[in-house]
Parts: sequence; C-alpha cells; structure tokens
Amino acid sequence: MSELKGKIDFVVLVSAKNANPNGDPLNGNRPRENFEGYGEISDVCIKRKIRNRWQDMGQNIFVQSDERADDGIHSLKDRADSYAPLKEEMQKKKGANRDTCARLACEKWLDVRSFGQVFAFKNVEVSIGIRGPISIHQAVSVQPVDIISMQITKSVNSEAGKEGKASDTMGTKHRVGFGLYVLKGSVNVQLAEKTGFSQEDAELLKEALKTLFENDASSARPEGSMEVCRLYWWQHTEKTPAASSARVHRSVRIEPVTDRPAAFSDYIITFENPGCVEPEVYDFV
Repeated sequence: MSELKGKIDFVVLVSAKNANPNGDPLNGNRPRENFEGYGEISDVCIKRKIRNRWQDMGQNIFVQSDERADDGIHSLKDRADSYAPLKEEMQKKKGANRDTCARLACEKWLDVRSFGQVFAFKNVEVSIGIRGPISIHQAVSVQPVDIISMQITKSVNSEAGKEGKASDTMGTKHRVGFGLYVLKGSVNVQLAEKTGFSQEDAELLKEALKTLFENDASSARPEGSMEVCRLYWWQHTEKTPAASSARVHRSVRIEPVTDRPAAFSDYIITFENPGCVEPEVYDFV
C-alpha cells in the first residue's frame, strides 16, 4: 500500500429523475429539501452508498446495513469482537492501548480508515474515536426541486378478517420530477497518514463515486432513475495546496439553459482553474 500522493478534492454531478434520492423519515419519507426548496442528499446517505459499493468490490466494511451483511453479523459490537486481535486488546482490564486498537481497526476495515469510527461499547472499558480523512458534504440540488406525491394502495389487507380495503392498504409515494445534485468532498493527507488511508484506497473511492448507484435500485429509486453524470477529481501533489477546497469546489459552475431543466443536457457547466492541478474529468452521459 503506497502513501497518499497529496490532498484530493472531488465534485460529483448526480441527476435524479422521477426518484426519491433520500427520503426524510421525519417528514413522511418525502425527498429531503431545505427551507428554500433545494433538494438535499445527506452525507450519511452518500457514505452508505460508498460503503455498499466497496462491499461489492470485496472490501472489508465495518458499518454494514443488515440486508447487506456479508459476514452474518448484525451489530457493530459483534463485528468488532469477531476480529480477535482487536477484541483481545480492547478487553484488557488494564493498559488497553487506544492507538493499538485504532491501528488494528484501520488495518482491518476500509470504511474505518476512510470515514473514521467511534468504538464505544457496554462492558468495554476502553473507547476509541478515530477521525477519518474523507469529508463529504451533503449533496444539494442546483435549483429548487418539484416534489410529486401519489396515493397508492395494496391489493390485499395486511391482516385477515377485514371486510373490503382497510386503512392499512393505503399509502403515499413521493418523488422528485428532476433534479441535478452537486456532491462535494475532500481527502485530508494528515489524517490519511494517521489511519493508513493509501493511494490504492483513494482509487477505490474514485471507482465507488463513478458507480455510486450500481446495485442501489429500489421502489423509491427505480433502476436508471439516479445517475452519476460527471466526476471532477483533483489529485494534488501537495498536502496543503495553494487553492483551498472551497475554491476548488467553486471552480465548477453550473447554469441552466431553460427555466425548467429536465435533463443533464439542460445545463451549461464551465470550469475555471482556481490555481492548482487540472482535474481528471469523467463523463457518463
């Protein structure tokens, strides 16, 4: 595993068409939006998709969703205990070394050395907080989104003995007609050195971003409704480049060519170099 060459910045343009990119459980699972009507996808949702893609690539992942658990383990405590060297170190009655525990966890699981993780469990005296080098913003749509809702019904009642259609057969689905979302993120070299995040790991991150919605289809996001349209990837050679991440992210400018864009082609996207390396640009549309 080779050391990270330098800081990394990235911008991903994601389109959603007749899909619910990220439902809000506190708002009837409607697509997330801010107070100004712009659509949002939480950073937690994005990290979940990255972890899922890494699992598909055969990488060891600590925070797995229950339906995708590939080791038959369904709690973080049990997964931590399944790694014998880590369990042995954490359960030492005296003198458990936090640095050793962090190193073992980072060596074992890609998402731990990427995003960080808190290891704090009942009946375990030592607790560990690991800061990961990858920081990801919530994705925000370029323009306010139109949310479309529809009533749906099930063909049968959930329970027997009810005459006709019961109230539990009714439901509501929500979707975004169209939205172009901008996802931004960075990889910090200083934190990468601490967790062991390598240049090879960075390539795995790039590949996950390119294929973010592979194997992610659901009723809320039918196959093909969510799409990565373009990826900008800056691989700096310095730990701290002259251009800040904020300037790099702002260098991608997006302007609609119609009042109601309905496709990625309805935007003019320009790039003005902020005074750093040229980005790698990957087009998928």
